[in-house]
Amino acid sequence: MPGTDPVEAARTVVGELPELMPFPELPGRGVGADVLGRTAGLLVDLAVEVVPSGYRVASRPGRDHRRAVDLLRWDLDAVEQAVSEAGAPQVVKVQAAGPWTLSAGIELMRGHRVLTDPGALRDFTASLTEGLLGHTQQVAARTGARVVVQLDEPTLPAVLAGSLPTPSGYGTVPAVPEPDAQRLLAEVIDALSTATGSPVVVHCCAARPPVALLRRAGAGAIALDATGLGDVSGELADELGEAWEEGTTLFLGLVPSTESATRAELRPLAQPAFDLAARLGFARSTLAERGVPTPTCGLAGATPAWARRALSLTRDLAKLFADEAEQ
Repeated sequence: MPGTDPVEAARTVVGELPELMPFPELPGRGVGADVLGRTAGLLVDLAVEVVPSGYRVASRPGRDHRRAVDLLRWDLDAVEQAVSEAGAPQVVKVQAAGPWTLSAGIELMRGHRVLTDPGALRDFTASLTEGLLGHTQQVAARTGARVVVQLDEPTLPAVLAGSLPTPSGYGTVPAVPEPDAQRLLAEVIDALSTATGSPVVVHCCAARPPVALLRRAGAGAIALDATGLGDVSGELADELGEAWEEGTTLFLGLVPSTESATRAELRPLAQPAFDLAARLGFARSTLAERGVPTPTCGLAGATPAWARRALSLTRDLAKLFADEAEQ
């Protein structure tokens, strides 16, 4: 969400999306509020600090780590206050960087990425899982709602392709084999889904998300930018079709994350979803059964007015999907 006021952001999401409320994040507050810093604040018995190149493993919790923890605590207080005023949502969705995006974005003390060290990768994955479980328990206790976890993995395609640069910038980190990436992600997904009793969502907004890998890893829902998939054909069409066929929910990014010059109309916004269903050979009723409309990505770059409008349009798209199914 845009801005720096957690109370206002919490009131907005509770009011606009009471059926599936995303736990608000405010990266505009800076260090510790972005996806990596916020997730690092959840880690158990591990800490990070900010260096010129980004986030790095720290020997002990310092100012940067404490800031991330404090920001998340304030967000919990804000959500609890908003829920007490408006009533509990049915489901709250909490988000955090997945194990591959987190380990790709944090450096070891000697400068290499965490994912290049098998021992460090295991430690970070275990710490992330434990921290997320604790976070979901706190959110459930504060809101009285069921909690669904979303793992954000925007860096996963680069991890699989071996396109991440080394610290020197002259080389790239070796590609992680798909079976290894799937195995590690599956461990986290299994632990989270078992603890929460809910499917785990995995979000990847790349133009070519690894749909089959995410499904095999146990993702109950896959979130992607439906407006950026381009020509859905070949292997991608097969993977998306198999996902729907086997009951995986697709969170379809349809509403622009920032306001465009043209007026946003409901049916044109829904058209990529209608086209996708037709291309995959499914009736439009599938969108109501196994589709969830969302903004194309986060709303941090939007104006407050557009953020509220985007959430309203998202809700209206869900109603449109339901109306199409009835017809």
